[in-house]
Amino acid sequence: MEAPPDNDVLWARALHFRHQDGSPALAGVSLGVREGEILAVSGPRGSGKTTLLRCLSGLLRAQRGEVWFNSVPVHTMGPVGRERLRRDRFGWIDPAPLLVPELSAWENAALPLMLRGVGRRRAKTAALEWLERLDIGDKSRRRPHELLQAERQRVSIARALAPAPTVLFADEPTAPLHRADRAHVLRTLTTAARSHGITVVLATHDPDTAALADRTVSLLDGRRVHTVHLPPAPETEGRAACSLSV
Repeated sequence: MEAPPDNDVLWARALHFRHQDGSPALAGVSLGVREGEILAVSGPRGSGKTTLLRCLSGLLRAQRGEVWFNSVPVHTMGPVGRERLRRDRFGWIDPAPLLVPELSAWENAALPLMLRGVGRRRAKTAALEWLERLDIGDKSRRRPHELLQAERQRVSIARALAPAPTVLFADEPTAPLHRADRAHVLRTLTTAARSHGITVVLATHDPDTAALADRTVSLLDGRRVHTVHLPPAPETEGRAACSLSV
């Protein structure tokens, strides 16, 4: 078993995963993510982006292949070890906000810190700092049902950033936001990652979002591709013919 390069905080080799219906989600994907890097995983819906992030973060165990985090083999860990890794070292942002309905905005944002054993006052301070950065500090005492969808997503992003994870996995993090809000939230996310040395793996089908990353890996039908060209369009649309290189 070959160890990963020393400068890669995440490293994956030949990941394969099939859905329960037998359709392939990943078909031999390999990649490395350097410490402090913002990596965009791009591709159309159904290309395997979410499955790749879930395998890298230990949420899913790849059916074949290897995943390493700081030279530790995640693919050999049991469920308890992978859960501890996600709690202590990783952050996750879903496309839709998943908040605890009984908790206020700041309590939701502080929850990962308190689960790690951080005191309530210190956790609250960190949570409020991120809610302010995301322009939702004035809603810190409100519960999720009192917030707009876009506001709930900002709370989810604050929750992921507050514990200062080593790696942040963001699966279409601005999907619920209006276009006017996306630029500010993404700027806050990328600035925070760079200033705190957080490695980010960002799944997106939006070219503008991918452009904010240091590097982009493109997927199509569960495989890495280098350039994606659309098939020829009717001449009436005036588009050039093109092809796919893998």
